[in-house]
Amino acid sequence: MSEAAFIDSLGWVGTVIYLIAYYLVSAKKVESDSLRYQGMNIMAGALLVINTFYWRSFPSLGLNVAWIGIGVYTLGRKWMLKQNVDKA
Repeated sequence: MSEAAFIDSLGWVGTVIYLIAYYLVSAKKVESDSLRYQGMNIMAGALLVINTFYWRSFPSLGLNVAWIGIGVYTLGRKWMLKQNVDKA
């Protein structure tokens, strides 16, 4: 498999993960702030960052970096809120 084909495969896997995550939250199978949903978004975003960086698609790269940031922020906020509840 060529390098370009491998990078494209990563992009397609990331795309499928995004779509599965979106389906799960839309069908109310997972909560939008759950580790599963946000983890899938972070993983998909990371795969697509690799793909878009390789292909120099910088607008998509920026979108996926932001998507990862939102996922990390959401999980961090949820973790901090849980820590505050546990201390109370």
